[in-house]
Amino acid sequence: MNNIKILIIDNEEELRAGLRAMISKIAGADQQIDEANGVASGLEAIRTLEPDIVFLDIEMEDGTGFDLLQQVSAPKFQLIFTTAHNQYAIQAFRFSALDYLLKPINPDELRSSLTKAMDNISRHDIAAQLTVMMQQLHQKVDHERKIVLNDKQSTYFVPIASILFCEAEGPYTRFFISGGDPILVSRNLKEFEEMLTPLGFLRTHHSYVVNPARIRMYDKTDGGALILDSGHNVPLSQRRKDIVLQSLEKDNSKPAKK
Repeated sequence: MNNIKILIIDNEEELRAGLRAMISKIAGADQQIDEANGVASGLEAIRTLEPDIVFLDIEMEDGTGFDLLQQVSAPKFQLIFTTAHNQYAIQAFRFSALDYLLKPINPDELRSSLTKAMDNISRHDIAAQLTVMMQQLHQKVDHERKIVLNDKQSTYFVPIASILFCEAEGPYTRFFISGGDPILVSRNLKEFEEMLTPLGFLRTHHSYVVNPARIRMYDKTDGGALILDSGHNVPLSQRRKDIVLQSLEKDNSKPAKK
């Protein structure tokens, strides 16, 4: 790896030392690795060192990692959260496509995160990603929420309400967006199902997750399909039909049957 500046912000000295040793082993001993033990010292280190990559703990003695980020204007570094099993925070990371490592940190996962951060050092999408993360943490109303999607060329900030449906393509997921081109993301459909079903999305088929707000009708012919307001036809499997239709019937915008 090229020479980079790495900053570890964590209130646990033992964890900082262990993470530093693992990073040195993976990235090479000649990398500049600095440490801070909390929000105040972390902010000072970011200002003075201008790191390329920051490993940031969530819970620290003088505040949280989120408190720190709210005080950093126009961050230019790649960010990797380090956290215990805080499912609420992890869901926000996933919506914003921000990287995270669960404690105790696995060396293989660390290597993957470091490689990804190195590849993305020239990209400065983090400020917009942090906005999406904070919206998720603060439980913004559904029509204001966004999800961050990355393909090979670009980063997209997509309103949840504009998603028509998601389709599995092997280990990838293709998002169909109202008024936009489809976006192919290198994450599997199961991950997005876990993220979107708490917001009301429905798994209608082993290869499809659908936004129920975009369903116009249920067509019973040819085995059954859902017709979206975009004109797309999405299959409805026999195994899932009763659950999906019961869910739709609870909605005020109950789709008409053809």
